[in-house]
Amino acid sequence: MSFKSEIEKRRTFGIISHPDAGKTTLTEKLLLFGGAIQEAGAVKSNKIKKGATSDFMEIERQRGISVATSVLAFIYRDKKINILDTPGHKDFAEDTFRTLTAVDSVIVVIDVAKGVEEQTEKLVEVCRMRNIPMIVFINKLDREGKDAFDLLDEVEQKLSLSVTPLSFPIGMGYDFKGIYNIYERNLNLFQGSSKKKVAQSIAFDDLDNPELEKLIGTNAAAELRENLELAQGVYPPFDRQAYLSGIQQPVFFGSALNNFGVRELLDCFIEIAPPPRPKKSEERLVQPSEEQMSGFVFKIHANMDPKHRDRLAFVKVVSGTFERNKPYLHVRLGKQLKFSSPNAFFAEKKEIVDASYPGDIVGLHDTGNFKIGDTLTEGEELHYKGIPSFSPEHFRYINNADPMKSKQLAKGIDQLMDEGVAQLFTLEMNGRKVIGTVGALQYEVIQYRLEHEYGARCTYENFPAHKACWVEAKDPESESYQEFLRVKQKFLARDKRGQLVFLADSAFSLQMTQQKYPDVKLHFTSEFEPQEA
Repeated sequence: MSFKSEIEKRRTFGIISHPDAGKTTLTEKLLLFGGAIQEAGAVKSNKIKKGATSDFMEIERQRGISVATSVLAFIYRDKKINILDTPGHKDFAEDTFRTLTAVDSVIVVIDVAKGVEEQTEKLVEVCRMRNIPMIVFINKLDREGKDAFDLLDEVEQKLSLSVTPLSFPIGMGYDFKGIYNIYERNLNLFQGSSKKKVAQSIAFDDLDNPELEKLIGTNAAAELRENLELAQGVYPPFDRQAYLSGIQQPVFFGSALNNFGVRELLDCFIEIAPPPRPKKSEERLVQPSEEQMSGFVFKIHANMDPKHRDRLAFVKVVSGTFERNKPYLHVRLGKQLKFSSPNAFFAEKKEIVDASYPGDIVGLHDTGNFKIGDTLTEGEELHYKGIPSFSPEHFRYINNADPMKSKQLAKGIDQLMDEGVAQLFTLEMNGRKVIGTVGALQYEVIQYRLEHEYGARCTYENFPAHKACWVEAKDPESESYQEFLRVKQKFLARDKRGQLVFLADSAFSLQMTQQKYPDVKLHFTSEFEPQEA
């Protein structure tokens, strides 16, 4: 198969949602349709033997939530599908933000009863900023929820999207009869008890056909005709170009737990979703069809296999072909590296691959060479943009609970921070370590993983910080900047990359500092354009 058709074959996307909207269940069902797993293990039954395939860390199986991004791949109708299943739990949002730099499109899952929730708003905003094409899947139609038109309005208003429904529900909850697929003009009838089976679709071009009454009843048929007429009047027809540009978002309805509406979503997705897209680097725009290989690390995961101390760097191939045993330039370190066993993924099942193409995610065994955001090329110095650290919301000192294990603790903290689970700040004044996280649950995860994966124990104590701000001095020699360093010394720290960070203890203190030292620029993410002096 030619290089060009390998690229055209690939579809790499992420699934995002608020916790509990059914994202991991949808991922499982997509794998079920793709033939990648024989039976989907719904997350609700996580406590029972069969856990969901994509929740592969011990702590995820115990809790029934996804806390790390899984990479899953399968072939469906001659297309190679790469799914990045992201954590919906808000404490792990940073992992999700990073993952969004590696996807070419996104499916947004929304719970029919709860509608648009806070986490969804944040994630969709990141997608909008990057013009990532989005498809919306409104889930759990077999339960009572909001009216379909109200939901479509809510998605438009709260998420600032321009939607067009490509399927429409017939009833809901107890009265849920099925879905009319507007895109393919067919009818899918729902049989409540068939959770393991896939419903058959009935081609239905002419909605005035009296057969419709026989299939779903007189009232439901009248309501469906009325709703579809209204939908056609209110929403624009589907325009693939507008979808690919991130301007229009198609909407599907279904119930992932009952395998319902999932096949329609997948069939339409592989037809309309983009193959690998060009990516901006600081130097230039890189096209997937270029012969020279380039890719970037968007995630690092320690100990995917608890039996072995291993670290895997997840690399998204942007251009060219990534080949086993071929030397590549690690741009930040300026040295050549060779990889004898690059992995492809199916949740935690990994297999060695000889060649990977643009859009693919490759796992590389890492002995400490990689950091998030690193670039691999065939020699060109490229730096891919857009994996910043955001200011954490919570801050705690981390203390060693077992002096005999200080080496293990240092190694564990180092590796977990490289994964981007949380951020480490070292205070300038006394060298104490402060861990900053997006949510409080991350502290438990860090403690659990330090103990179970590294044999080290830690305790925490609160550190009074409100926000982390990355410091940029217009003139490092200026009197004003030197005074800032003196006066604020006890609030200054270095992040893992050695950048200076101001840990403001309150919103008021932050405001006063900004007013008093106008020459000192404070940024809320670690990636900023330095100002010209």
